[in-house]
Amino acid sequence: MTAGDAEGADITVDGTGLLCVTLLLRLRAAIDGAAPGTRVHVIATDPAAPLDLPAWCHMTGHHYLGPVPSAAEHPVYALRLTSNARRTRPDAPWHTTQPASRRSS
Repeated sequence: MTAGDAEGADITVDGTGLLCVTLLLRLRAAIDGAAPGTRVHVIATDPAAPLDLPAWCHMTGHHYLGPVPSAAEHPVYALRLTSNARRTRPDAPWHTTQPASRRSS
């Protein structure tokens, strides 16, 4: 399945006019409690979104599906939620809630 499939989104996050950090905070809140397999469309105008969204998905374990071809005024990107995703902090979407592993000295 590709992001361009006719299948619609289960959740749409409108990040129009938001910088990526704020967009990711909104995305995190929108998907909180959503079931694995949920398809999410993110509307994003920040030029960093095509880099930041796949990186965030890689960090958390969600599946980044890519840009969604559409007639919409603003770019739309798709992702699918996974069951084993790592949660991020509510105030810092680039930091997972899992403690960092400690290195031995």
